[in-house]
Amino acid sequence: MDGFLKDKLIVIMGITNERSIAWGCAQEILAQGGKVIATYQNDRIMKSIKRFIPKEIDIFECDVSKDENIFNLFKNIGEKYGKIDGIIHAIAYADKQSLKDGLINITREGYELAQSISSYSLIPVAKYAQPILSDSSSIMTLTYFGSSRAIPNYNVMGVAKAALEANVRYLAEELGMKGIRVNAISAGAVKTLAVTGIKNHEALLKESRMRTVDKKSVTTKEIGDAAAFLMSDLSSGITGDVIYVDKGVHLI
Repeated sequence: MDGFLKDKLIVIMGITNERSIAWGCAQEILAQGGKVIATYQNDRIMKSIKRFIPKEIDIFECDVSKDENIFNLFKNIGEKYGKIDGIIHAIAYADKQSLKDGLINITREGYELAQSISSYSLIPVAKYAQPILSDSSSIMTLTYFGSSRAIPNYNVMGVAKAALEANVRYLAEELGMKGIRVNAISAGAVKTLAVTGIKNHEALLKESRMRTVDKKSVTTKEIGDAAAFLMSDLSSGITGDVIYVDKGVHLI
């Protein structure tokens, strides 16, 4: 039986290892009949992901810290594939010292770095992907509850996620007439490599699990299922929104 993403081509930015949310998204998109293109930041990450991703997934290098890299990415994808149907932006970064020291002690450089990679990068991704996005296409990014609540030790990343969610709303309004939807998934706390960079992350994971409605942590598969839906035509009426996939943590 064909899945609801049959013939859809989705670019996923941010697969780093088998536990990453981005990889959970990729697996569910493939399960629904979609095709995936992956991007990687550098040679180290390329070697890591080549160990587990299927050979049929094409990979392209893209370090989003420079706009020309993003421009070249979508130029190269367009030349090879023509049109694409969606993009998952699963990229975020803050240096360890900025996360450790709290917002009051952050440097200008640390603040700008977190905003540049975690928030701003969505804008040139949308800009340079426009020419090759199909008439009914979807852009999705990943956010977290710390964008609207002061989560202990999330610090500058929470500020960056708040800006990211604002980017989603404005991009959705600007790109709507082009048939491009823009949304975010606010994922519950999952034990990924990214989470381990947060001080006292085990306490955060435990607290999040206890606040779910069934006392079980959300999984990358569940987040991936929602991502697959947002990449599909089934979500054609949804744009500019933040979809919570956290098993109700945000309710309390």
